[in-house]
Amino acid sequence: MINMYQDNIVLCGASAYEQKYYFNQDFQSLPEYVKQELQILCVMYTEEIGGVLTLEFDENGNLQFKTEALESDARYDEIGSALRIKKLQVEKQELLESLEMYYRVFFLGEEFDETASEQNGEA
Repeated sequence: MINMYQDNIVLCGASAYEQKYYFNQDFQSLPEYVKQELQILCVMYTEEIGGVLTLEFDENGNLQFKTEALESDARYDEIGSALRIKKLQVEKQELLESLEMYYRVFFLGEEFDETASEQNGEA
């Protein structure tokens, strides 16, 4: 199968500068509660840390947290950003792993492997 997604695919993001939230409509079929949780996660991050946060899938289906800030943004907390992302990755581990599985199956065309899913949960 040819992978039509060569670059990272943005799932969602928020900007403290524009005070806006973006959700990629390619993922419209996600359950409403998942979409709401993603919105809360992104908006709360930018309210607390500043800058711009995007959640992106890489070519292997791994969900990456990408951050950026204007160089002139004295409010942006780079250390706080790294700590907040680590905390989110722990607190939202199940959600993030489910999103990765969803992406791999529905976008990359991989077979759903329940045993691999269980092994990842133990790691």
